[in-house]
Amino acid sequence: MSEAQAPGGQVTGTDQSRTADRLLLEVLRRSGRWPVVYAVTALAGAVVELLLPGALGRAVDILVTPGADIAEALLLCASLVVTVVACDAVAVLAAGAGGAQAARWLRERVVRHVLAVGPAISRHFPAGDLVTRAGANTEEVGAAPEALITAVALLVPAGGSLIALALIDPWLAVAFSIGLALIGVVLRAFLREATAVATGYQEAQSDIASRLIDALSGARTIAAAGTEDLETRRVLKPLPRLRAHGLALWRVNARAGVQAAIVVPLLETAVIGVGGLRLASGELSVGELFAAARYAVLGAGIGSALGYLNRLGRARSAAGRVRQVLHEPAMAYGGEDLPGDHDVSGRDDPPDPGRPRDAGRHGPHGRRELGDAGPYGTRGRLEFRDVTVCVDGRPVLRDIDLAVPGGAVVAVVGRSGSGKSLLAAVAGRLADPDGGEVLLDGVPLRRLGRAALRRAVGYAFERPVLFGSTLAEAIAVGRPREVARAAAGAAAADPFIRKLPRSYDTLVDEAPMSGGERQRVGLARAFAHGGRLLILDDATSSLDTVTEYQVARALTEELRDRTRLIVAHRAATAARADLVVWLEGGRIRGRGAHEVLWGDPDYRAVFQVAER
Repeated sequence: MSEAQAPGGQVTGTDQSRTADRLLLEVLRRSGRWPVVYAVTALAGAVVELLLPGALGRAVDILVTPGADIAEALLLCASLVVTVVACDAVAVLAAGAGGAQAARWLRERVVRHVLAVGPAISRHFPAGDLVTRAGANTEEVGAAPEALITAVALLVPAGGSLIALALIDPWLAVAFSIGLALIGVVLRAFLREATAVATGYQEAQSDIASRLIDALSGARTIAAAGTEDLETRRVLKPLPRLRAHGLALWRVNARAGVQAAIVVPLLETAVIGVGGLRLASGELSVGELFAAARYAVLGAGIGSALGYLNRLGRARSAAGRVRQVLHEPAMAYGGEDLPGDHDVSGRDDPPDPGRPRDAGRHGPHGRRELGDAGPYGTRGRLEFRDVTVCVDGRPVLRDIDLAVPGGAVVAVVGRSGSGKSLLAAVAGRLADPDGGEVLLDGVPLRRLGRAALRRAVGYAFERPVLFGSTLAEAIAVGRPREVARAAAGAAAADPFIRKLPRSYDTLVDEAPMSGGERQRVGLARAFAHGGRLLILDDATSSLDTVTEYQVARALTEELRDRTRLIVAHRAATAARADLVVWLEGGRIRGRGAHEVLWGDPDYRAVFQVAER
């Protein structure tokens, strides 16, 4: 249970505030030297401002004294004013630099954590919500050190003014204290209300962002269906809620502003009134009355903290939202290697996809004989032992027991929602089972080190995301260029890449690729890296018939030194597999050769629905 959750699993407001405040303090520590510079200049400026009324009062007394020299007093006042301006200039620079450094550190931490958690994080946070938390919310948290230090710095003039007034006349301090207490009540209530309202506002912003990202991902479908108006209304549905929270935030600001506007002048009037009475009784000089008036104005400046407290309230709310992401447990890795992971030369790279080490034994239709343990004995053997996976507390995969011989081709089939993609995700540890264990060559995936796991398993998806600046880098991702070319050849990507003006050196962002060509590059990347297990999740859906046949031939011939698990929607793909696993309702309904399962009309119906 995370520290932000109550025993019943609900997040309490108190716990959330505490974790948010801890994150704000951590951001303050991670902001480098800039918060220190800002604090020193802000406090120095506040102290100098405290000295200024006294200097001005002394200058007034000298001015009304016949024959007195005013030059020295004026020079002191001018020096204090210059010092205040210099402190303000340095403080502005330090605040901007510190906020940028804090936001950068926090944003990098959030992005790294999201990637460390993996695809499982999408179960709790939609894409648009994550973008908002990692973007706008981290920016608001980064501004917290400036708001916090400024709010604290404003206490210095207030406290100093109280002491100075007490030294001038105790009755002035009494009048000032009463007004200061009222201002404190206003500010405390404002911070509490602003934090609560800001949370709702930020949640509504995230909701709109999530809906917009969903709409952009289906932009072609929306345009083809002519449902732009409907989709616009769907995306903007949270807008009234956003407006309501925005108005509430403004009402909180306005109410606190009106209260401060009433209390502050009353405070100043009370101090000046008391001072006037003391002046009339001969207890104060004109200069002391002038200084008292200036101290009252300076001390009442704490009322200007409303703006900074508003930013601090938004920062606390944003910190709570960011903290929720950081509380998601990252996927933990072990430190073990797979047996035989390092050969005698010390190299542990996956084999070249264009050079299979052994043909193995094959039965009819080019399929491997399941009795053959594979070219490397048990290399690539995949086992599911009583695997259960839940999503939002509901079992999506249940009681999966499956053993796949090393080097076999396995097709996973089933209707939509049967758990095919989730099984593929668990097979390469993009997700962990809630019950049971997945093993590769006898080693539980949880016990493998990150590098060992990613060397052993290669993934290809329907819509691959390509990293690296060039196509060669997008395929190789750290492996030799020759391996990238061989993998591209196996994925039928080499011909179209060579036709590009800069061939493999073409920038990814400038490569004019169709959906099928992008899929082929994604396949090539998987072929270049999956040393023992290749997992294809609908990775050939955009390929034409000829290209799909070429890729299928590479899978059954050039890449037969690895186990291949393919999420299949076409009967032809299942027919080429050594073993078909038929899922229904999250369970294995059947397993065996395609031609054997084909006798079941329910099995045939799976492909009839998929291929319509």
